[in-house]
Amino acid sequence: MNRQTDPGPESGLYIAMLSIHGLVRGYEMELGRDADTGGQVKYVVELARALAERPDVGKVDLFTRRIIDRKVDNSYSEYYEQISDKAGIIRIDFGPRRYLRKEVLWPYLDDGINGILAYFRRIRRLPDIMHGHYADAGYMGRNIVSIIGTPLAFTGHSLGKVKKKRLLNNGMNPEKIEKIFRIDRRIQAEETALSRADLVITSTRQEIEEQYLDYGNFKKHRARVIPPGMDLDRFRKSSSANPAMIKEITRFWITERKPIILAISRPDTRKNITALIHAYASSVRLKEKANLLLVVGNRDDFRTMEPEPKRTIEEILWLVDKYNLYGHVSIPKHHRPEDIPGIYRLAAKSRGVFVNPALTEPFGLTLIEAAASGLPVVTTNDGGPRDIIANCKNGLLVDPMKPEEIGNAVNRILSDDGLRRQFSKCGIRNVGKHYTWTRHTVDYLENANRILKHRKTLNRRQVYSNILPTIERLIICDLDNALLGDPASLRRFFYEIESGQPKTGLGIATGRRIEASTRELNRWSIKPPVLLITSVGTEIYYGSDLTEDVQWSRFINNQWEPERIREIVRGLPGIALQPKTEQRRFKISFFIDRSKSPKIREIKRILMENNIKARLIHSFNQFLDVLPVRASKGTAIRYVANKWHLPLTHILVAGASGNDRDMLITMPKAVVVRNHGRELNSLKGKAGIYFSEGEYADGIVEGMKHFQFMSEQYQEANRMMTP
Repeated sequence: MNRQTDPGPESGLYIAMLSIHGLVRGYEMELGRDADTGGQVKYVVELARALAERPDVGKVDLFTRRIIDRKVDNSYSEYYEQISDKAGIIRIDFGPRRYLRKEVLWPYLDDGINGILAYFRRIRRLPDIMHGHYADAGYMGRNIVSIIGTPLAFTGHSLGKVKKKRLLNNGMNPEKIEKIFRIDRRIQAEETALSRADLVITSTRQEIEEQYLDYGNFKKHRARVIPPGMDLDRFRKSSSANPAMIKEITRFWITERKPIILAISRPDTRKNITALIHAYASSVRLKEKANLLLVVGNRDDFRTMEPEPKRTIEEILWLVDKYNLYGHVSIPKHHRPEDIPGIYRLAAKSRGVFVNPALTEPFGLTLIEAAASGLPVVTTNDGGPRDIIANCKNGLLVDPMKPEEIGNAVNRILSDDGLRRQFSKCGIRNVGKHYTWTRHTVDYLENANRILKHRKTLNRRQVYSNILPTIERLIICDLDNALLGDPASLRRFFYEIESGQPKTGLGIATGRRIEASTRELNRWSIKPPVLLITSVGTEIYYGSDLTEDVQWSRFINNQWEPERIREIVRGLPGIALQPKTEQRRFKISFFIDRSKSPKIREIKRILMENNIKARLIHSFNQFLDVLPVRASKGTAIRYVANKWHLPLTHILVAGASGNDRDMLITMPKAVVVRNHGRELNSLKGKAGIYFSEGEYADGIVEGMKHFQFMSEQYQEANRMMTP
């Protein structure tokens, strides 16, 4: 299906979910393939489907990264995958085309933000709520909602601070932790997401009480425990395993007719499967009484696996050899997602036990699957299993760092048939009370609607939704002497914009720095514009949160040498640096006395002779700004137009001073107000530039009428030119 596909009705809630890493698709999920493709992938796909089943939900989009790699299936390269009538997976291009582990995706996330915003622009619709899953999606979600004003939900799934503590306790040094896991970047992203999250969804109370409280930006009153749901019928109705799967499993055992101790996880050190092997190998009674079945992902040649799963598999196989467990342990190389329910049932029919010995377990979907299958559990006492055992009453909690305790708990259940039957019946009965998708989505939407209702009651200035992704036209004005200066004309200007159809947005392009710009807008009681281009085009901000466009900063940083520029220019006669408050990272501002200083073209020549590429902006006959060669108001506007897919003919610019010159001469529709600086007189007669008779904002309105910018005829004519 091509990238233009966009199913889904316009009515009902529109929910956008982000799950960026791993291999995400709606069928035959490759769970356990690696550390990034596990329970989170299953959770987000099933949540998207379940939410789309609700009558008050109109559309659910699940965003992930598009991957083109011969090492993975071609399905991950499809732009769109429909997973139900009202839900689909949207794959966005960003970063290298090949499959990457999550720890190396950080440099590319901002490009992914652009891709998602472009999608909203294309469908001309903003989500009612955005939900980021894990730190990377939390970072992206936070920056997207800062631009568009949508509420943000965040689910960490597992938290960086918790992982860092565990790794330090296991003896790994901080430098190695950072090198392998980029843990500080992850923690920073979690703090970023929590700083804006309207709703933090956790699976357990322990996450709130013990894990999130370590974060400075966490607000406990915004957190809600909503346990994941599950399609329980898959596990209840599956009466037996696939015969081929049974053969693959049992061929490792000397004696087949023994209870099965089952563990299912991806090959990850955190899953602590080695502790279970130590427990089993250290107990003569367990080896006599039961067989061990380890389903730890899929592999062909484990030597070609990623470093983390490779280390895990190597250690598992080494322990089997060390303890001479041949004939007692089965480690099948392959299984399919549809085999999993049958594997649980095989273990349950054998009167066995399921073990999850993870060092830390944010939730524990495998425990829910085991409960629905009637299989008693022994599980870690850290994280989600506490709540699951408390709700389902179907097993025992153990310290995952103590193999002997794991072995004793398993042996207790296998030795007491009455206890085993009790745990089995309680699991089947209670899992349906607490862990269904119906219950999950009801709680989810109650919280989402509570947030949306609360936001509607807030002052419109406090919560401002940015219409930039949905507008059809954009007016960009300078502040001083253009938009601002006369209150009556300003009122007339806003009347024209607000009464115009279709949607028209207001942008600001000013020489002022961002702090001064926002103060001036507040002083004139102007609500946040859709974008602010400040410091003579060197900085771009969006939305009421003033989210900076970091790609623009990277773009203009090319060949920028501010220290050398200061040294050369301030040594020239008639030129002096402006105060520190007027200096910016990409703008060096000077006072210039034209009676004493070299001419502007002479200053350019001096810089060029020193192999410095820069742009000079002269305004009001007394100010000189030196910018990166790629930076100006005009290039910033063209960048915004390209990023947000706005045709240049749908943009009108208006200015009054020399620092507006670049945007006036580069845009097809430009207005110079009557009270302009004389440095703009040379533009008279140039095509596409209108000099108004009216001053200040009246001059802008006059220019809008001159170009018929707000008329339906103009819109219809230019619609034909829009690609």
